[in-house]
Amino acid sequence: MVATRGGSDVLVVGAGLAGLACARDLTRAGLGVRVLEASDGVGGRMRSDRHEGFVIDRGFQVFNTSYPQVRRRLALRALRLRPFTPGVLVHTDDGPLRLSDPTRGPRRLGDLRPGRLAGSRDLAALGVLSARDMLAPARSVKHGHDRTTRTALAAGGFSEEFVERFFRPLLSGVFLEDELETSSRVFHLVWRSMLRGTLCLPTEGIGAVPRLLADGLPAGAVHLDTPVARLTDDGVLLGTGGELAARAVVVATGPGQAAALLPGLEMPEYRTVTTYYHTAPRSPLAEPVLVTDVRRRFLNTCVLSEVVPGYAPGGMALIATSVLGQDHGGREAEVRGALAEAYGTDTGAWQPLTVRTVPDALPAMPPPQPLSRTARVGPRRYVCGDHRATGSVQGALASGARAAREVARDLAAQRLVGG
Repeated sequence: MVATRGGSDVLVVGAGLAGLACARDLTRAGLGVRVLEASDGVGGRMRSDRHEGFVIDRGFQVFNTSYPQVRRRLALRALRLRPFTPGVLVHTDDGPLRLSDPTRGPRRLGDLRPGRLAGSRDLAALGVLSARDMLAPARSVKHGHDRTTRTALAAGGFSEEFVERFFRPLLSGVFLEDELETSSRVFHLVWRSMLRGTLCLPTEGIGAVPRLLADGLPAGAVHLDTPVARLTDDGVLLGTGGELAARAVVVATGPGQAAALLPGLEMPEYRTVTTYYHTAPRSPLAEPVLVTDVRRRFLNTCVLSEVVPGYAPGGMALIATSVLGQDHGGREAEVRGALAEAYGTDTGAWQPLTVRTVPDALPAMPPPQPLSRTARVGPRRYVCGDHRATGSVQGALASGARAAREVARDLAAQRLVGG
């Protein structure tokens, strides 16, 4: 197919994961595509910055290798991934307790001794849950009865004590809500992905992921610093006042801009997360492990420079700690006090490096949660993003793929009708 005279076949507004995936699929389908990005780089919420010699992701993020869309689209070797320790270190009033995945090695079996973090009943329930979610076909999880995660865990035989000590602190950081009200379907799919994949970070920061996707597009397809003011009957009106024509427009922006460009678009509530970055003269924990807190003073914390040494200059440690909601005065001191307990060290010599707040970090996903929704919202107008699927890298990429399929199908039908 040839691009429309004076324009493109498709304009994709937004160069986050969903928009890039959509653009790549449309390009492979033979369509002429332009991606219009308002900021100075690709990635949307998944970007990395250099700050005083440190690599700072825009909010603490992890990368899961098991997502089907990830495995289909990305050459993982190019990302030079560095893994976290499988499992989690839980800070409790009794000290740190570890829960590891025993399938990753027999030496981790000792972490599952009854009476440490969990009793025999909870360990048995955890084994049943994990075996079912890891081994059963994904469609059986997707089509299962949907309820809150808390209700599903209770029905799965877990004690309230174990839920409060393990699941609630861990999943608060995954879903950015601390009441376990997220859809159980989403929980089971995420649990499955965690068991089947490896949690890790690219050597050059999480922003390497969207850059790798963008590298697969034709030269000149992505236009940075190109904000879109509104959609028109023929395409889009740019923030600079110019117009671009296209046979179809896909809105792949964040929720606020998507709602502004597509009035009447139904949007979920979004969760806000703030990440505090501290530097230290030495690492408080010589291991790339995720730490949670049973008192939920923070969502999670980790020594990023233990995961990827290049995140910090030589001789320095970089610690990332995330909390729900916005930053406010005095909160950094509260976080640092909790970290002193969690890491069992004096944090007096730690220096605040920077703070990153992501207002639209993740969509709320209460039950019943649709796992995919149509991209088509009107004639020649489409939308994609994690709010149209699930709040994850998989959801964003899958939503972009669905938008591309619907656009390509509609444009092919128009061509047939038009002769």
